[in-house]
Amino acid sequence: MNLHNWLRPANRGHTLLLALALDWLLGDPPSRLHPVAWLGQWIGLIRRRAPQTSATERFLYGAIAIGGSALALGWAGQRAQRFLRCGQYSWLVEAGVLSLLLSLRGLLHAGAAVANPLEEGDLPAARRQLSWHLVSRDTSSLDDRQVAAATIESLAENTSDSVIAPLFWYAVAGLPGALVYRFLNTADAILGYRDAEREWLGKPAARLDDVANLIPARLTALLMMLAAPLIGGSFGDSWRIWRRDAGKTASPNAGHPMSAAAGALGVELEKLDHYRLGAGLPKPTAGDIRRAQQLVKFSVGIGIAAVIGWNDGKWLAVSREGRTQSGEGKNDPCERSRI
Repeated sequence: MNLHNWLRPANRGHTLLLALALDWLLGDPPSRLHPVAWLGQWIGLIRRRAPQTSATERFLYGAIAIGGSALALGWAGQRAQRFLRCGQYSWLVEAGVLSLLLSLRGLLHAGAAVANPLEEGDLPAARRQLSWHLVSRDTSSLDDRQVAAATIESLAENTSDSVIAPLFWYAVAGLPGALVYRFLNTADAILGYRDAEREWLGKPAARLDDVANLIPARLTALLMMLAAPLIGGSFGDSWRIWRRDAGKTASPNAGHPMSAAAGALGVELEKLDHYRLGAGLPKPTAGDIRRAQQLVKFSVGIGIAAVIGWNDGKWLAVSREGRTQSGEGKNDPCERSRI
């Protein structure tokens, strides 16, 4: 495989790799320049304009507003992707856009922000960092083990939501898939609450986000099982806890990466009055947050390696087939657009 083939825009695996590298090196831009922040502002407008009437009307309004916005965003993403792919190296811009839809560096930074004060014995600071970066629940009464557990749970769940899922949808449906997924996930994060204002308004977003995460959540669990031996755990333990505990959360998806992480790390993850994953295992410590960060890195790395390997194999097959045909560019939509 020569450099020219590696740089061909048809290879999404390499676009994924570059997007992750950009996210890792540059992190998130200021909110005023961040497309996810723009999506959040649009969802906030939808929320403010929701009818203050019956639950049925709020549900229908939410379904039309969120569904219509997702369709419009998918169309815009498809047009943008088609434009970008008509330049030989313009896929680099596509990788830049995709990097803004990921949050691996931000996720690992959030984990470190909790682990640092926890290791220093500053529990109040660790609680503040946890509620600021990772969870919406009240953290004021959590002890050090509960803070560590909540951090690991959030790292595991957000590995799926903020990294694997957008990468999965990009691999499946290109830039439109990643954009629509990120919109639905952001809409669920803003509207998916069971309070009087948002319960029925946010149900369409919550259900669409559940569907969009069905495969990525389970794929993340598998990647964590595969990565477990790299952090001193075992595939078998992660598999066993996942099989036993994945269905114990209210969410149809969150329990999959969290239970796989519990088994991989060999710790119990408990949210009081809600669930216990890995029951009977030791309670986690700040050191286990560090191991969870490594688990996240290795899981994402294995996933990217698999996508690149699959894409390279497909690309080589297509290249061989193309050499047996005349008219090399006749199947290129960009070539057709220039005729």
